[in-house]
Amino acid sequence: MSDTRQLLGMKGASGTTSIWKLRLQLMKPVTWIPLIWGVVCGAAASGNYEWKPDHVLAALVCMVMSGPLLAGYTQTINDYYDRDIDAINEPYRPIPSGAISLGQVRLQIWVLLLSGLAVAWGLDQWADHDIPVLFLLAAGGSLVSYIYSAPPLKLKQNGWLGNYALGASYIALPWWAGQALFGQLTWATALLTLAYSLAGLGIAVVNDFKSVEGDRALGLQSLPVAFGIGPASWISAGMIDLFQLMMVAVLIAIGQHFAAVLLVLLIVPQITFQDIWLLRDPVAFDVKYQASAQPFLVLGMLVTALAIGHSPLTQGM
Repeated sequence: MSDTRQLLGMKGASGTTSIWKLRLQLMKPVTWIPLIWGVVCGAAASGNYEWKPDHVLAALVCMVMSGPLLAGYTQTINDYYDRDIDAINEPYRPIPSGAISLGQVRLQIWVLLLSGLAVAWGLDQWADHDIPVLFLLAAGGSLVSYIYSAPPLKLKQNGWLGNYALGASYIALPWWAGQALFGQLTWATALLTLAYSLAGLGIAVVNDFKSVEGDRALGLQSLPVAFGIGPASWISAGMIDLFQLMMVAVLIAIGQHFAAVLLVLLIVPQITFQDIWLLRDPVAFDVKYQASAQPFLVLGMLVTALAIGHSPLTQGM
């Protein structure tokens, strides 16, 4: 299991001397999943995705751009600027352990960033965009990733701003990419996904519980540090539930009543797992909570996206 954790970039990983395994660990493949899923949701919300070879290939390329390339860039640059914190929280990670040099890490950052931007440009050409929407989304998301991790702004120093930037990057940006690739990204759906990203803020808080010691030592005001572990777990659960329930109200308002019922049914088990794991001991049970609850959250995203794809919101009405 520790070898698997090493490859996925998870806490509790074993050590390795393989440069490629170290590079993969820096990219944290476990974090690619929500971005890949976000592209699926965006394609569904476009209302124009078809199961034909060119669409399938374009979707897969967009997933590679969003996950391995740009999420990999985000995670690598985050580890680069968090090396002092990781020396306290996760000293076995590639940089604080000395397993990989800073020069090698900088090279990886640039290769992933430039590759992601190049793929985004290529997708714009495939979609015949007059305005390079995918490239602009990739560039904007990469900038957010940089200011999230790097001084002087370092958004992650503020629990609210940092976690919202993270939530929007993992929910709204890949959704926008998938929707723009196959259809039209409207202001209505853009704003809706930004609201959905506030549920992502709650998910991001869950990831902060494992880093409380290092965050406190270095003065980072994550929500568990600012409010305490107990109150932060309630904030996390409240954000996750409240903004999904807001999506239920939106689905009802646009006449998608069956989707609204399905979304409610997917929220109920999340609340149950919050009671069992998150609110009881978020430090000990953060991984168990995420493994149990997040499949229901991402299924709810797809239900919402499919409903949007069959609603006037797709046409901007």
